[in-house]
Amino acid sequence: MKYLPINNHLFIKNRAKFTAQMKPKSLAVFNSNDTFTTGADSTLPFEQSRDLFYLSGADQEESILVLFPDAIDPNHKEILFLTETSKLIEIWYGAKYSKEEAIKVSGIKTIYWLSEFDKVFYDLMTEAESVYFNTNEHYRQSVVLETREDRFIKKCKQDFPAHKWEKSGQIMQQIRGVKEPEEVEQMQTACDITNNGFRRILPFVKPGIMEYEIEAEFMHEFLRSRSKGFAYTPIIASGYSACVLHYIENNKACKGGDMLLLDVGAEYANYSSDMTRTIPVNGKFSKRQKEVYNAVLRVKNEATKMLVPGEYWANYHKEVGKLMTSELLGLGLISKADVQNEDPNWPAYKKYFMHGTSHHLGLDTHDYGALKMPMEANMVFTVEPGIYIPEENMGIRIEDDVVIQKNGVPFNLMRNIPIEVEEIEDLMNS
Repeated sequence: MKYLPINNHLFIKNRAKFTAQMKPKSLAVFNSNDTFTTGADSTLPFEQSRDLFYLSGADQEESILVLFPDAIDPNHKEILFLTETSKLIEIWYGAKYSKEEAIKVSGIKTIYWLSEFDKVFYDLMTEAESVYFNTNEHYRQSVVLETREDRFIKKCKQDFPAHKWEKSGQIMQQIRGVKEPEEVEQMQTACDITNNGFRRILPFVKPGIMEYEIEAEFMHEFLRSRSKGFAYTPIIASGYSACVLHYIENNKACKGGDMLLLDVGAEYANYSSDMTRTIPVNGKFSKRQKEVYNAVLRVKNEATKMLVPGEYWANYHKEVGKLMTSELLGLGLISKADVQNEDPNWPAYKKYFMHGTSHHLGLDTHDYGALKMPMEANMVFTVEPGIYIPEENMGIRIEDDVVIQKNGVPFNLMRNIPIEVEEIEDLMNS
């Protein structure tokens, strides 16, 4: 791993939060992600299951975490299973965790090799009455592949038909949504790396430059800062492409007079940042571009103030819609008649602002978090309003990452990233 070690106290706290909500005589199992092939003997870079990482800090393939608070043997209350390393593995693939290293990373005292799993797990199941399975219950999930977790669940139900089954997902939604200070620290680092990337490209962008050249500059800055790279597929969208919400081709030339939408974020220690800035390709906002940009910025600033404990996600988005309606009226993009005659299920403002304003952020870019319950302090949200005007060849979105506070306005993790028109212009022309 490129990132600096994380104090295992974080993972100890996370496990305590999870086990506190488990039913008596139950155990929970978390499997690592698969390593996916591309063809022949090639594989994609491994990405650890975020739930397993959250609970153990183990950032290695073919790992399994078992939590069993009521285990008769105190040594079996927490167990981490890992592939046994060897000199041959070290020669071919590099060093893997030793048992001592795994203890240091996770704070788990009992480490077994993966070859021992079946025997140990059978013994544990003779004591347990129910098993928590870690199914993907994210509100945006669209997984079509059978995962290592899926295969384990299928086999477990077959081998132990007399046990009861429980879901880890509901617990994970709750506890992962509220961040520990150590998590906010990693996300701040990710945001700081993103800041470095953005400041790097501001004087670099000129008419004629290719979108992928800008992507390469971001990637260079991210990698040299201990990041694996982008937290998600970057959007580098100039001109009309900025009106395509998930434009990822990044293969066009940037033209003078166009706006350039940059939706990028660095990853750090598996934690995501998520930034959007929109800048003029030629380094100077036109009068109209500045009008639209500042309208989006005002919505972002006012929306941020609404992210407070007790607020509901659904109501928050309705209120942001009112802010955007007012700005679109001021820009002459919609009329009072449009608003009076709007479909309640698709308000008038949706013609130019068709997506949501905020989502949870953390180990996943669209992170786990309870959306139907009131917001809580230490939840981390994006704030990302936008106005997209295809007829004017212009799309503008501005996005920051913020931490909800017990009192007052949220803390902006991207407070140091240039956002005002004048600062952007100065840096682009310096």
